[in-house]
Amino acid sequence: MTEALGRENTARAATQPRHAKRPTWIRLGVPATIVVLLVFGSLTTANFLTVSNFLNVLTSVSIVGIIALGMAFVVISGAWADLSVPAVIAAGAIVLLSAQPLVGTALALPLALLVGAVAGCINGALIAYLQASPIVITLGSNIVILGIAQSLVGGKIVYNSDTAASEIVNGRVLGIPFVAVVFLVLAAVSHIVLSRTVWGRWTVATGGNYQAALASGVPVRRVRAGAFALTGVLAAASGCLLALSLQSVRPVIGLDYDFAAFAAIVVGGVSLLGGFGDIPRVLGGLFIVQLLTNIMVLQGLPTAAQGFAKGLVIVFAVALDIKLRRKSGGA
Repeated sequence: MTEALGRENTARAATQPRHAKRPTWIRLGVPATIVVLLVFGSLTTANFLTVSNFLNVLTSVSIVGIIALGMAFVVISGAWADLSVPAVIAAGAIVLLSAQPLVGTALALPLALLVGAVAGCINGALIAYLQASPIVITLGSNIVILGIAQSLVGGKIVYNSDTAASEIVNGRVLGIPFVAVVFLVLAAVSHIVLSRTVWGRWTVATGGNYQAALASGVPVRRVRAGAFALTGVLAAASGCLLALSLQSVRPVIGLDYDFAAFAAIVVGGVSLLGGFGDIPRVLGGLFIVQLLTNIMVLQGLPTAAQGFAKGLVIVFAVALDIKLRRKSGGA
């Protein structure tokens, strides 16, 4: 009886989010930053407060955001990041457009998503079950997958053959860009999974205290492997949306999307060390990074300056997270 109660208490402790209580100024930091950026952009940039500009921001947020949703599960589970995202985006896009003439978009789409799922499962299996380094494995798989994609198309551009599908992707639903609708639906589902389901609690527990979660019966290996599989599927989905939107694909189409998604996750307040974070924070980080980028683009700042500014923001966010974790005894 005592042993059973102890096991139950261990399980409950393991599945509670660690460091959920943070200073008020930290919890309000993300929405406050968004407000500051909106005010700053409206005062310094003539075309900032326009419907067309905000729709452009929403579209840009959506493509990166779909990837960030999956990567958030990876980061929260304590597996750092998935650096194979650019190659999986390219693979999904290339498979979709290459298969279109043969089987049509309706069948090519699930085939592309399957490619992403396979890539994610391989990454997840190597990392979760063989205890391999996530950085090394995903960086290596990025090189391998991208090499395969380049060999399949010979470095050439693959063109879309289904204009009707492209019109849907580039269209709007009740005035909202189609890709934004897809992103918002996926964000809502991800939020429910992470905050309301057992799998979500397991994800937080795995990243917060791996050994305690393992001891309490949480399938920590399956949780981490599942996070990488989810990221693979969503990265492939983003690749498909990009392919249909641009109507052409090159193997480098996914370049830097991993950095953009990772930046949004960290800036939003999701802990790089795992065990803390949620989807609203990811959404906040996405809008901060994209609004900052949008303001710099409208003001004509050079690409190098934009990268420098975003890099400083990320370094500050990571340093702050590490400081808070150490202060609260989480590291």
